[in-house]
Amino acid sequence: MASASDPDPDYLRFFPYDQPYDHQTEAMGTIYDALDERRNVLFEGATGTGKTLSALAPALEYARETGKTVVITTNVHQQMRQFVREAAAITDQEPIRAVVFQGKASMCHIDVGYEECQALRDTTRELVDAEENRAELEDQQRALLEESQDGSAEAADARGAVMDELESVEAEIDQLREERNVCDHYYRNLTADTDAFYGWLYDDVRTPEDVYGYAEREGMCGYELLKEGMEGVDLVVCNYHHLLDSMIREQFFRWLGRDPEDVIAVFDEAHNVEDAARDHARRTLTETTLDQAVEELESAEDPRAEGALNVLDTFRRALVDAYDEAFGFGEREGVGEDWYDLSIDNEDARDELTLAFLQNYSGPGFHEELDRTLDLARELDQSYEEAYKNGETTTRQECQTLQAATFVEAWLDESAAEGQYPVVSVRRAEEGGPREAGEIYGRAELYTCIPSQVTADLFGDLHAGVLMSATLRPFDVTEDVLGLDDPETLAYGPQFPEERRRTYAVDGPALFASKRDDMQVQSTVAGALEDAARFTPGNTLAFFPSYAEAERYHQRVDTGGATYLDRPGTSAKELRERFTDDDDAVLFTSLWGTLAEGVSFDGDDARTVAVVGVPYPHLDDRMEAVQEAYDAEFGEDGDAGRGGSGSGGGRDDGEGAGWRYAVEIPTVRKTRQALGRVVRSPEDFGARILLDRRYTERSEVEMSDYSVRTTFPPEERREMVDVEPGKLKFALLNFYRDVDGYDGEPPRP
Repeated sequence: MASASDPDPDYLRFFPYDQPYDHQTEAMGTIYDALDERRNVLFEGATGTGKTLSALAPALEYARETGKTVVITTNVHQQMRQFVREAAAITDQEPIRAVVFQGKASMCHIDVGYEECQALRDTTRELVDAEENRAELEDQQRALLEESQDGSAEAADARGAVMDELESVEAEIDQLREERNVCDHYYRNLTADTDAFYGWLYDDVRTPEDVYGYAEREGMCGYELLKEGMEGVDLVVCNYHHLLDSMIREQFFRWLGRDPEDVIAVFDEAHNVEDAARDHARRTLTETTLDQAVEELESAEDPRAEGALNVLDTFRRALVDAYDEAFGFGEREGVGEDWYDLSIDNEDARDELTLAFLQNYSGPGFHEELDRTLDLARELDQSYEEAYKNGETTTRQECQTLQAATFVEAWLDESAAEGQYPVVSVRRAEEGGPREAGEIYGRAELYTCIPSQVTADLFGDLHAGVLMSATLRPFDVTEDVLGLDDPETLAYGPQFPEERRRTYAVDGPALFASKRDDMQVQSTVAGALEDAARFTPGNTLAFFPSYAEAERYHQRVDTGGATYLDRPGTSAKELRERFTDDDDAVLFTSLWGTLAEGVSFDGDDARTVAVVGVPYPHLDDRMEAVQEAYDAEFGEDGDAGRGGSGSGGGRDDGEGAGWRYAVEIPTVRKTRQALGRVVRSPEDFGARILLDRRYTERSEVEMSDYSVRTTFPPEERREMVDVEPGKLKFALLNFYRDVDGYDGEPPRP
């Protein structure tokens, strides 16, 4: 086996460039040794540290030596493309079998749902099996015919039996072709020679678009071809949900032909795993689904339907009662077409939805009725599948009773469990939907506050995981939140020349929510942004706590150049292209939007980035529930409303654990991600501006309860230069003049 102490360790064969940097050499050795010890790795590296290859090279080497598969995963589309480029560079030097995998929805040629696809696969395979059976029977009857012609009476009798069976199989094939639903693309997969496809697939690193195009030309199903071709590969590139969704993960490992302990998972942009885990754990049930389940049961001719109706209709009426009671004065009138949370929590009892259900339910026992409801629902679901397979229906009907009963059982069992937050939301129906336009209807949701309830089992089952990001610290918090046991930790700051970047902490107003409407505050902020834009030799990015704040300053700031405003629903790709086509523009956007991470602004695309304020997320009931859960899990009688900011390295058990874990650290991570949008290469240069007193060194003493400076890693704090708002323009002028950033004469202060 390779050793990190070898002068030329074996894993360097998977490093496709001339020579790794010193920090990459160190990281690769540390990661290899951690994999050998079956330890997870937390790996923070600033832009340009080469995290991907530092993780992939030792992982691929260890996997090849021990018969494992490496899975690299991200939730950022741009990073998927980067992984493909890196994998292609590796395979040019040291051939590997790599597959880039996406979900069925993006690769299906006939656009059917998952349940329909599964039914089509089953029926198509039945047809192919029958045709193969027919071919075998035809071979048998021909051989028996020859024997009978030579005078064998036994052969003649046997051939008669074979011919009868052949006739039956022919009738089955005719019925399958004429009356049942099959997929022609999957049929080609099962009957054509696929060797050419797999030779082409493994000859290079193919994107899902490449596979889709190949399959389309050949009349095949690319998604199923990929699934069949994943077993035993060296590397798979995929999305988070293939590992974070427990049901998909089980299938995914089966397609790989690997047990979890034979998989090494590399998570990129791993600071996003916390939120992604919550998203994959959340379970919802709408009032519409309950209505449809009730209708389904009313038409079911089964004695169990009455009890099923009793329990599901009671839950439906309880949902309506819960949101009706939860509305405050004027709140109902303000409900729009987006889901709007209502508070149903109780400090001393079960939530209002559960209480309404228990008060209204009458029967032999809801647990018993739910058990019988689930049995009935599974039978109904199976009947829908058979009807679709047999061609009796053109679509595969989904069983609404099964969805509703599964959720109701989980709600009644788990809504009071530690770390679960029960939520009721409402919205107005849109035109063209199943409900009357403008009608308010509800949704129940089980929201998982603590991600480790999702991730701890995953990382415990894998051989090991490497979690990498530019913003993973404080490591102790990541370790706690994801449920990691004694991981190896690595951190590398910016590797580009320090003199080509500058970070300014502007000692302007602390932009608390209560101060944002103050005209003097707005004037100071707008003036600083105008100076930043004027003295930047190129484009400026401006990030705000919300889209509303971005719009406020877009209207107020006068830069003399072009300005671009990002809005919810705007195409990030198109907006970025229009912005970067300019050379003296300002882009106003929300730090919680899509441009704050995973999008590069290299070179002239943007020179200065400003983060205005401390962009805390909207602190709603759901976020308060997360804080309370973190306080209970990681603190000791902590105050979730306002706590210490932590040191950025040491643990702050006790006071403020909920605030620190759930709000402050994620906010500073987002801020650090935004700052990383500029200065993306050794030749690049640029300035980063933190426009709020809470970032300054002075704030640590004068407003320690609110200062966020100490939440940044130590080396990033050391680079922060405190500056008064009125002197920012001089600081920028001097910096950009020092790096020869101005093409001609610099602007005059």
